Amino acid sequence: MSAPSPDREAPWHAGWKSAQLLFRPGFVLQMAALGLVLSYYYLPSAHHLFDEVARWRTEGGYVFSALASAICGGLLPFLYLRATAAHAKAYPWSHLVFFTMFWAWKGAEVDLLYRTLAKLYGNGTGAGTILRKVVTDLLGFNVFYATPVGNLIFAWKDAGFRWSPVRADVRAGRWYSRRVFPVLISVWALWAPIVTCIYSLPAALQIPLFNVVLCFWSLLFAHITTHQHRGNT
Repeated sequence: MSAPSPDREAPWHAGWKSAQLLFRPGFVLQMAALGLVLSYYYLPSAHHLFDEVARWRTEGGYVFSALASAICGGLLPFLYLRATAAHAKAYPWSHLVFFTMFWAWKGAEVDLLYRTLAKLYGNGTGAGTILRKVVTDLLGFNVFYATPVGNLIFAWKDAGFRWSPVRADVRAGRWYSRRVFPVLISVWALWAPIVTCIYSLPAALQIPLFNVVLCFWSLLFAHITTHQHRGNT
């Protein structure tokens, strides 16, 4: 695997193309998240189900978050990718461990993020509290940590679990703008409305809603990063 050269396509343009591809499925997902929030607040018959899910989350703690994310972000998307002819060779069974472990870690990590934001800004669901959490999540956590670290880890996987090609790519120059920024545009386009919905719910229901969205996001993130790392080598 040779060291990639800086991409000719403008980073914002690559990210915008991904966001355009996401528009229809992303809009459906955003409406589903909004529907769940509206059901919680305006559909009394659904309260029993929400209460049960909240109980599982509260009693399970970080273990619940890790296991649910491993299934929703790792196992189910991997099985889909594996069953898709165009992706079968790109996702051998050995990658199942990677996907489940990565998303288990991310599930616990996001749980910690939500708990930390609750301590910083409170558990209220007012507009000001929600806005502060959304800004910190998308413009802080994702910009400086989640997206670049996730990109590096998926690059390591796509390089056959070798770090030397990843280091070569970073040293090729403009790594953040080439690799991270296009993904961030997709993150902002898809997740801004969704995290607004997530932070509109009580703390015990935030991780469950995150996991509803995670199946789709895991597929998208795998597609974008794999296209980047294999299409430019």
